[in-house]
Amino acid sequence: MKDFNYYAPTEVVFGKESEEQVARLVKKYGGTKVLVHYGGQSAIRSGLLPKIFDLLNQAGIDFVKLGGVVPNPRLSLAQKGIELCRKEGVDFILAVGGGSVIDSSKCIAYGVPYEGNVWDFYLGKAKATAMLPLAAVLTIPAAGSEMSESSVITNEEGDVKLGYSNNLSRPKFAIMNPCRTFTLPPYQTAAGVTDMMMHTMERYFTKDDDMDLTTEIAEAMLRSMKNAVFAVLKNPEDYRNRAQIMWGGSLMHNGLTGCGVSDDWATHQLEHELSGMFDVTHGAGLAAIWPSWARYVMHENVSRFVRFAVNVMDVPNDFTDPEGTALKGIEAMERFYHAIGMPINIKELIGRDITDAEIKEMTRKCSRDHHATCGCLKVLEAKDMQTIYQMARG
Repeated sequence: MKDFNYYAPTEVVFGKESEEQVARLVKKYGGTKVLVHYGGQSAIRSGLLPKIFDLLNQAGIDFVKLGGVVPNPRLSLAQKGIELCRKEGVDFILAVGGGSVIDSSKCIAYGVPYEGNVWDFYLGKAKATAMLPLAAVLTIPAAGSEMSESSVITNEEGDVKLGYSNNLSRPKFAIMNPCRTFTLPPYQTAAGVTDMMMHTMERYFTKDDDMDLTTEIAEAMLRSMKNAVFAVLKNPEDYRNRAQIMWGGSLMHNGLTGCGVSDDWATHQLEHELSGMFDVTHGAGLAAIWPSWARYVMHENVSRFVRFAVNVMDVPNDFTDPEGTALKGIEAMERFYHAIGMPINIKELIGRDITDAEIKEMTRKCSRDHHATCGCLKVLEAKDMQTIYQMARG
């Protein structure tokens, strides 16, 4: 068992009509001039953004707007946001949307007080010591960025997708109204659940087997998300299960399921190169990579994969064949992905065969020109990354 610090300072306001409290909360956390950051037109058409604007106006809170965030949020828009905040004297950022909007907001918040290029943080050249406070009105549960310390940004120059984590970036508050997720398309719902489950699976598959409470919390969350996603795909306005998913997305990435264990994150890092190169949905990319990663590393801790198979995927435990049980758990996860409309290999993800040159390029980027490793359950070198990409071809 590892020693750990658990830090989750975000104030969560959860439930129907919770967005009504946005102005009070902005004032509570010191906001006087706000950047409202959002994505496309859906937040406007849904009526949420106009409502947010109206509530801020009624409270006498000045604000400026910046939309245009896309999945795999772009560095160029964040840099535009940094310039806008400096010009307008913004002292608080309000993200209205999902993980991409929140991650873009974090990038902007890092950049405003920083004299250099905000990309320095993502490259590991600098560590943020100050940033603007930010908060989130969540509309798409998936990334968990509304309570986490992490942010992932894509630099269009070279299609490089990198993450940066710093506790400064944990939002001051997160408003979560499950009703705002009723209109999410099925594919986006399924990809979101896949992403949030992977946030816990990246912590679950570890060599640290002696933190039973954390393990059991993780298993319960994974089972809950499996059940809830089928319910909302059948009935999109199932408030009870939309609420499970929305709250689950936050708990599965705020550090709770990593207490006392080592994180892995290899699947995420391998997937970042997929979405960086092909601009695919992050959750779907994770589903395309994980089964191959799992088969490649399962021998590092077979008993952990057996536990996952039995306690999460309902696979009968064949005590005479642990490896067989572990493999059946991976196969059950593949069936689950297919059942909710997710791919299980790269060909299914991008709709064509991936080339050897593309695999070589993703390997180069993931390994930082063959100088970096990833993963913890099994530390992956460039040759391992390439093998997993090849296994995942389909």
